[in-house]
Amino acid sequence: MRMTVTIKDVAKAANVAPSTVSRVIANSPRISERTKEIVRGAMKELGYHPNFNARSLANKSTNTIGIVMPNSANKTFQNPFFPEVIRGISSKAHQVEYGLYLSTGQSEDEIFEEVQHMVQGKRVDGIILLYSRVDDRVMNYLYEQKFPFTVIGRPYDVRKREITYVNNDNYKASKTVTEYLLLLGHKNIAFIGGNLDFVVTVDHMEGYRKALYNAGIELKDDYIVFHEELQEGGQEAVIDLMSLSEPPTAMIVADDIMTFGVMRMLSEMEMRVPDDVSIISFNNVMISELSSPPMTTVDIHIYNLGYEACNLLIDLIHHPDTGAKQVLIPHKMIKRQTTQKIIGKISSSQ
Repeated sequence: MRMTVTIKDVAKAANVAPSTVSRVIANSPRISERTKEIVRGAMKELGYHPNFNARSLANKSTNTIGIVMPNSANKTFQNPFFPEVIRGISSKAHQVEYGLYLSTGQSEDEIFEEVQHMVQGKRVDGIILLYSRVDDRVMNYLYEQKFPFTVIGRPYDVRKREITYVNNDNYKASKTVTEYLLLLGHKNIAFIGGNLDFVVTVDHMEGYRKALYNAGIELKDDYIVFHEELQEGGQEAVIDLMSLSEPPTAMIVADDIMTFGVMRMLSEMEMRVPDDVSIISFNNVMISELSSPPMTTVDIHIYNLGYEACNLLIDLIHHPDTGAKQVLIPHKMIKRQTTQKIIGKISSSQ
């Protein structure tokens, strides 16, 4: 029967002290890359797997990152934004040999409890919030506990300079797409936002508002609707908007998945995109290129948001005194086939 391989066995094989092996496992900067390679080679050869539970008791490290989703996983994973952002996180985590611990709570209360367990039970070394809510208990709690965390999105309140986050300039992105539709001759532009609890929706809304204001176009309350960022939300929004006495000729939609719902509902109403209605979306997930017609959308580089959030968190875990950092990931409008000039159209559809 094969005996369990110990740190002493690895030390002997690599011709180093057991303490050196421990430091290599902990990825200590005091050990040279060459020694790390030799020790890791010996570990692999002998089939040695560190006991992470024992290690975490010894050096208070779990080599695990907590990922907190905005709501229940079943809902969250319906939106391709989240698998893609987690792909970016896991890519960086893999490089530094960290595991991921995903929140599975169904409600805000359950998610909050889960975060408390992660922190108090020392289950993770740091946490990434995949969203930024206007007044978020989880963010406030992590901030008060001085627990390492990063946010994907912009913290809403005044402490944002003290919180490490990665974000896009969502205000500017929304302002740009609104200006683009104005340039195409559209004046009746609707805004289909996501959940107003989320800062990204607030920023999108402000960018839209500002572009219309600059163009001297009155903001119509009827043209602004908020729905869940799911296909059904998009469908409901279209029913609201197209039943107005003066329906919009263009729509800005919070998210590609909602846009998919918007386009399906317009198609059922026998409205053509972009001939009858132009549409611009956000996120540039795979579905946006595969839709019919392919969506004009803003590429926010979701993978990079995840990768950079993880990068910043690892830095916070290892160097807690460096202070908060804020990173803006650039965005880019991708022009496809859901927008066109309004020239030559009669304002009434009759």
